[in-house]
Amino acid sequence: MNFKGKTVWITGASSGIGKAVAIELSYKKLHLILSGRKENTLNEVAEICQNNESTTSVIPFDLGDENSIIEASKIILENEARIDGLYHFGGISQRSFVSETPLSVDRKIFEVNFFGTIALTKLVLPAMIKNGRGQIGVTTSIVGKFGFPYRSSYSATKQALHGFFESLRAENVSNNILVSMIIPGRIKTNISVNAIGKDGKSHNKMDEGQDTGMEVEKAAKIIVKRLQKERKEILVGGSELIMVHIRRFFPRLYYYLSSRVKPL
Repeated sequence: MNFKGKTVWITGASSGIGKAVAIELSYKKLHLILSGRKENTLNEVAEICQNNESTTSVIPFDLGDENSIIEASKIILENEARIDGLYHFGGISQRSFVSETPLSVDRKIFEVNFFGTIALTKLVLPAMIKNGRGQIGVTTSIVGKFGFPYRSSYSATKQALHGFFESLRAENVSNNILVSMIIPGRIKTNISVNAIGKDGKSHNKMDEGQDTGMEVEKAAKIIVKRLQKERKEILVGGSELIMVHIRRFFPRLYYYLSSRVKPL
């Protein structure tokens, strides 16, 4: 992927990894479509990107609202000649026990993380196929590779994204549709602060592991570099990434370690 002159749509661009990737990409002199729920914050990110000699469009929408996604896609697809990249960074995390979490909270997490993500993809994919090429970047998590305490539905949505987009990739090899699964470990963002609990309200607490995680700007540099190389999986983080390999090659050790995680 040669980013210069391309058009890339980024969700979750108002904060966290999405914002950092948008800013990192803006040095490549391309056109960025920035989406998220907070228009004022998106405009601030757009100004930074414009100062780096990239052009921007701001289109706010809510991943948990299908009609909002449809309206946003109409605006973009009617005004953009092509979408070269669609990078999904929007989503919400979770901090609650299965036994205490009502189904409504599970559904909310799935609506945003899974259904919102695939809804936008289904709207953009036909245009990419028509143009003969496209790259889709999908942010999951290392817990998209295994289950983890207090993240039941969050983990489930991320594992579901792997299944969906790996299927999409296999179906569209002849259409030159590239899929990169972005798999962060502990990155220093507000994802734990904004995670929802059993009552559906924000956790409002920075996890200790999150607070000592990789700086988001460093993570963005790694992600952009590997997107440019069209990697199918992009693991980014610190020593916690070893859990992916432990789960794969030493499952009994994984079961032991996951059972030792401290309660909330």
